[in-house]
Amino acid sequence: MAKSSPRSRASAQPADDASSQDAAGEGNDVNDVAQDLSFREAQTALELCLAQLQDQDLDVEAMADLYRRAVAYAERCEAVLARV
Repeated sequence: MAKSSPRSRASAQPADDASSQDAAGEGNDVNDVAQDLSFREAQTALELCLAQLQDQDLDVEAMADLYRRAVAYAERCEAVLARV
């Protein structure tokens, strides 16, 4: 099974039906994806999230999703560094 690129994993597109998803379940999905990333992939994904967060045209839901993703990627980077 081919791995997707960090750019596609860091996609910040909000879900079509975000109201039906609970925040805890969504956060677990992001954490699961982040756990499969190398340090460099997680760092790149984090940088993409941060760049998108700087966009002033985002709605609150998209910003919250990006924030959760950024935290998961940052935690992955820290976890990889802790093992070194």
